[in-house]
Amino acid sequence: MSLYDDAVLVLKEYEDQEELRQAYLDHLATHPDGMWKACHAGHVTASALVIDPERGQVLLTLHKKLRMWLQMGGHCESADTSLAAAALREATEESGIPGLTLLLGGPVRLDRHPIPPPCHCHFDVQYAALAPSGAVETISDESLDVRWFAYDEVADVADESVVRLLEATRARL
Repeated sequence: MSLYDDAVLVLKEYEDQEELRQAYLDHLATHPDGMWKACHAGHVTASALVIDPERGQVLLTLHKKLRMWLQMGGHCESADTSLAAAALREATEESGIPGLTLLLGGPVRLDRHPIPPPCHCHFDVQYAALAPSGAVETISDESLDVRWFAYDEVADVADESVVRLLEATRARL
């Protein structure tokens, strides 16, 4: 199965955010290249909120270009076999934590947001990744910093999309 086919299947099975989910499906139906960064009309991305439920914390990255605290994530790559695999790869690369596992049940949320030209939009499919006990993070080249935040600190440092992702993740837990 191609990454495009996996994305369509994942989105068809996703049961929340009906209107936004349909916008993702419509975008992919109109743009067969909509999985890739080269699609300037917008493209699907995959991200994961790294969470440690035992400590009541999430790991956020201070994004180098955007200078915002965000979940780990980014563009799909040709070697990615699924959206879930892309999200897990991104979370592992950006956190430096081996042994992350995705929270069962598929994506936690969808978040469509504008980005600077030449592209116009990211259609982000958001997962949650559980950190193994005693996980130690490292800063990647894509980040200025990575840091653990208590659940109640996230709203003070991150935007509403991250807060909503944390709320949805905690509800799923």
